[in-house]
Amino acid sequence: MPSAEAAALPVDASAFDLPGAGRAAALCLHGLTGTPYEVRPLGAALSAAGVRAVGPVLPGHLDEPSVLAAVHHEQWIEHARRLLRALQAEHEMVFVVGLSMGGLVALCLAAEEPVAGVVVVGTPLRLRPPLGVLVPWLRFLVPFPPKRGGSDIREPRARARHPSLSVMPLAAVHQLQQLQRRARSGLSGISAPLLVAHGVHDRTADPADSRRILASVSSRERELLLLPDSAHVVPVDYDGPRLAEATVRFLTRRLPASRPETTFAQRCDPETR
Repeated sequence: MPSAEAAALPVDASAFDLPGAGRAAALCLHGLTGTPYEVRPLGAALSAAGVRAVGPVLPGHLDEPSVLAAVHHEQWIEHARRLLRALQAEHEMVFVVGLSMGGLVALCLAAEEPVAGVVVVGTPLRLRPPLGVLVPWLRFLVPFPPKRGGSDIREPRARARHPSLSVMPLAAVHQLQQLQRRARSGLSGISAPLLVAHGVHDRTADPADSRRILASVSSRERELLLLPDSAHVVPVDYDGPRLAEATVRFLTRRLPASRPETTFAQRCDPETR
């Protein structure tokens, strides 16, 4: 059992904006009832590689469960879309990275907006049975069931300190189902380079969905990464470093070559402009 000291370790669940070299950025999206903390390791790795990484708090999160229960799935998409377009106004290339629900939002954006590359992790196209059938009814009978066993993470210390709601607002899960439908319907419209990663021991999202995503998109460049020692929240689980390395490698190889430096005289000479 994880120690009390491990559970008490400080975590930063707030939004982040980690600097890069200026030419590329990545929008990093967390999962349902989660926080930016769970995608921060990917953002930190990208930032270290020269890619600005922005991890917002999606609507309804870092608040009371009743607030999340009142959010419509369109709000998650539109919040991310506004940030994506703001980043595209500042950078030559913008990538989208998403975990679980954040992966669904990333897929929706990739189907509807021009993005330079996509990485999705533990992304569920459908809820595992029988939950998918029961949620529309249970949300009225048991609106806030408690989570049992903590977050779906194998590494005990990471699971103990993971910031997340202690209950699952089923109204939000119902909205997740609407988001899943939208993501599924848009898969064939995705042509951006795509890396799909999934923990082999994931009890939340079916690992088979990773192959379904790859089989349904139109991307010419697509890769599958199965993480053998992790569950659902891979970035903070045993395989987190491996996932971060693969994410950086997949996205940064798409960066444009650096422009050659010019002298002050060249910048002042009209013929060299």
